[in-house]
This record gives sequence, C-alpha cells and structure tokens, in this order.
Amino acid sequence: MIRVRWAWVAGALCTLSALCACGRSDAPAAGAPSAPRQQDQSVVTLPPDSPQLKQIRVEPVQLADMPTDELVAPARVMPNPNRIARLLPPVQGRVTRVMAQLGDSVERGQPLVELDSPDADAAISTFLQTQAGERQAQATLAKARADLARATDLYEYKAIAEKELLTARNDLAQATEGLETARAALEQARRKLDLLGLTPKGARQPVFVRAPLSGKIIEVNVAPGEYRGAVSSHSDTTTAPLMTIADLSTVWVSAEVPEPAVRLIHVGEPVSISFVSFPDESFTGKVTRIGDMLDPQTRTLKVQVELPNPQGRLRPEMFGSLRLLGPRRMVPAVPPTAIIQEYGHALVFVERKPGQFERRQVSTGVRVGAAVAVLSGVQAGDRVITDGAVLLKGQ
Repeated sequence: MIRVRWAWVAGALCTLSALCACGRSDAPAAGAPSAPRQQDQSVVTLPPDSPQLKQIRVEPVQLADMPTDELVAPARVMPNPNRIARLLPPVQGRVTRVMAQLGDSVERGQPLVELDSPDADAAISTFLQTQAGERQAQATLAKARADLARATDLYEYKAIAEKELLTARNDLAQATEGLETARAALEQARRKLDLLGLTPKGARQPVFVRAPLSGKIIEVNVAPGEYRGAVSSHSDTTTAPLMTIADLSTVWVSAEVPEPAVRLIHVGEPVSISFVSFPDESFTGKVTRIGDMLDPQTRTLKVQVELPNPQGRLRPEMFGSLRLLGPRRMVPAVPPTAIIQEYGHALVFVERKPGQFERRQVSTGVRVGAAVAVLSGVQAGDRVITDGAVLLKGQ
C-alpha cells in the first residue's frame, strides 16, 4: 500500500511540473498587449487626416540683414541743462510784485519780479554825476585848446617863453585824457541803467527782473514783501534763485547703460526711445554726451540723449526705455510666431517630411519689425512652422 501511494504522488508531481512549464512559455498569450516601443520625443508626427495640419503653415527660413546686438536701458526725461536759467536779483531791495507763477510760459525779456531798490536811485545819481563830469571835461578840453592856440601865436612873436608853450600843450593832453576818462565813466553808468531797465529821469523807479530766455517756470522761491540782496561774486554764500526757467523745446533723456553694452553707443548716434506715457509711439534722438565714469554700485554709464520737444509733450521725470541696435549682418530670420517657449527654452518646429516635425532649440537675437534673428539652431532653407506652432506645444 505504501508503494502504491508513493507512485500516485510521483505521478501527480510530474503532471504539476508539466503544467508549470506550459505557464512559463515565452509565446504571448492570446489577446495580451505588446510592450510599447520607444519613440523620439523631439519629433511630432501628425497623421495625414489630422485637422491640425490644415491650421499649420510651413515656410523656408530666409536670410536677412539683421542687427546682432541690442541695447535696452531704462531712461528718464530731464531739462536740457544748457537751457536752464536761474533768476537772481541784480540789486538788493524789497519785492513788491511777483508777475508770474509756477508753470507759466514766459518770453525772453518779460518782467517777472518787481523790486523797490535804493540801488536804483544810486545808479541814476551816479549817471547824472558822470554826465555832468563829462560836460565839465569837454569844457576843460575846449579851454585847453584855446589856451594852446593863443600860446602858439604869442610864441611866434616871442611874446612868451617856450616854457609857457610847453605848459599849454601839457594842459591840452591832460584835458584830452580827462575827457576820455569822463566818457568811460559815463558809459559805465549808462550801461548800468540799461541793465537795470532805468531811465536818467525820475526817482524811485522800480527794478524789473526779466526772463533771460523763453520757457516755462519750473520753480518759484519768492513772494511779495521779501527783501532780497544782490549776489556778489566775492560772497561765500549762495542765494536761492527767485525763479527757475527751463526751455523745454528740447529735453535730455538720461539713461543708465550697462557696462557690457557701452561699446555699442557713441556720441552723435541716433537712438530710439519709448515712454511709459506714450506706449504706442517711438521717439528718435541723438546721443549728446557719454559719461566719463561708471557708477561703481550699479556698473552703469550715464548717457544723455537730446530729444526735440516742440509740443511740450515730454515732461521732466517721465520714464521710458532707450533702445539702440548694434552692427548688422546676414543671419537666418523667422517670424515671431515661429518661436515658442517650452520649459524655459526657445523652440521652433522644423519639418522633416510632410506631417513630421522636429522640435529644435534655437538661440534668438534682435527682433526688428516682423522678423526675429536666429543665431543658432536653424539655417537658411530649413522649413519651419511659421503659423500654428503653438498647436504642437506639449505633444
């Protein structure tokens, strides 16, 4: 009985081994899915009947004359420093009237501040004194000439000594010199009256401080009743100007150019400027001045651009951007719609064959109008998707 049982067990084990071997067969079972094949992730393939193909436009890459570098720097508007005047009183006195206010437009020679000054009476008195001195010098000269003529006649008849003739000639020379001195003093006194806007007749004439140039008043530091002293060249103290006038028919745009871009900019070069206040407009000006030293903190160089402002639209302290295109050369160029951003990289889709497109990373340059320079990644003749590339993004 024991042998029979062991025979039965052995047969069962053989049957079980055969069944396990059948389960380990390498042939796939019927209906089992096959293992996926690895595909090139940089290639997107669209079937011929895909509706996306009808929305995609493919064009060859063209060569274009494009700038390879671009300078973009923040900028702000400031008054032209060559066209700013700070109004200072020419004489000391009390302010009786302020005839213009902040923001007013003024013309050159227009009276802006009226002063009551004792220096005005002193200037008129000095002029009248020098005028009288000039008349006296003329009379002295006339007498010296007559004396010389009489002495010459007497000397011819030996009626006087030669010494008296020489004295008469010396008196004439002194009288001539005295007249020249008197005339110089009179001219100086007259010039002072002209500068102060006074006439020789009448006392207590007001002194008007006039605009030295046409422009707008951008600062006022005076009020009626104040007493202001004249600024002296020997004074160590500075006097606040009565007013500040700026001619804003031209303005300066000051930009901070980064150190690596300094090589691109030169005096007299035209640049394009856009402003936050006028986002749809571009203004063109010329570089007037380039700074001599870099800012050690920001590593930028200050650049000033002169910009025409005939209508006064540009106001001091407006913000904008300065743009300058660098040297040009022939490079591949594509429309901006051909370039998409994916995972932080600029890409284009290059057609390998109909319906098959390759993702290709590119390095882009300057955009000018409807073209973007491509510095690497494609070459002239490559066919790229110029419209509809965004449909393949993420596929």
